[in-house]
Amino acid sequence: MALLEIKNLHTCFKTRKGIVRAVNDVSYKLDEQRTIGIVGESGSGKSVSAMSILRLLDGNGYISDGEILFEGKDLTKIPLQEMYDIRGNKISVIFQEPMTSLNPVFTIGYQLDEVTLLHVPGATKEDAKRRSLEMLNLVGIAMPERVYASYPHELSGGMRQRVMIAIAIACNPKLIIADEPTTALDVTIQAQILNLLRDLKKKLNSSIMLITHDLGVIAEMADYVVVMYAGKIVERGTAHEIFKDPHHPYTIGLQKSKPMVNEKVDRLFSIPGQVPNPINMPTYCYFRDRCDRCTARCSGEYPGMVKLSPTHYVACHLYDGEGKEMPDEQ
Repeated sequence: MALLEIKNLHTCFKTRKGIVRAVNDVSYKLDEQRTIGIVGESGSGKSVSAMSILRLLDGNGYISDGEILFEGKDLTKIPLQEMYDIRGNKISVIFQEPMTSLNPVFTIGYQLDEVTLLHVPGATKEDAKRRSLEMLNLVGIAMPERVYASYPHELSGGMRQRVMIAIAIACNPKLIIADEPTTALDVTIQAQILNLLRDLKKKLNSSIMLITHDLGVIAEMADYVVVMYAGKIVERGTAHEIFKDPHHPYTIGLQKSKPMVNEKVDRLFSIPGQVPNPINMPTYCYFRDRCDRCTARCSGEYPGMVKLSPTHYVACHLYDGEGKEMPDEQ
């Protein structure tokens, strides 16, 4: 049984210029003790789809349709009070910038203790401190007592991110959502954080949803990969399928955009053009105007999802209903 199953999710935002469909008919599954990678350009809907799971949308945001099944329960339909119990307890989040996520006027210890006091019935301050120090030790902080008494600005970026992870795992969540967890860190600290997440996943028997634009991170961490573009999934499959046999031109373009150490090039590859206006999306394939394999079919209706293997799917007019590549037509 899947731990998390997203079914035909639609998340919208009301703006003065119209409705923005940030997540448009998205579906995927995450099994227990697995890692799913959500990848795409900025504005592709990665983070919005994750925040929809927790119902942590801005005031003008709302889920217009679809289901979010967590342990078989639809999170879109449960009372908000029940959602409070799930957040931080069964599902937790590691945000991309810990300096803006941690409260600068409270000590690390206060912010860690708060998780235990909020979610563990009958926990005392002594219990909370003991648990907080355990968590700091678990995430590899050498002097937990000192960090416990520190304020966020007194710690390095890597240390703050470890604190954020400690807060996220304090209640042994079933699902950890990591939203660009290494973006603001240098390369060596990035590797340490990724190794830490991998180790914690095994120790806690948790599942991880990893949201990033970094294909290198996805390749290293994910079991299953979802590629998003302009609010839609264009391709999804196992990490091996996505990296060894990508089918959608956008997925191929993303991989070509990543610089390789052993390749000498005069200029880095970039996908030409711009993402369509989110308020006035076309009825045809959203990637048509940026695609180097565009055909006459791409100007028709938006392509449906085609099954390439039991685990590999693509939404592209280049493939027929049986997943076979169709001849190009101009």
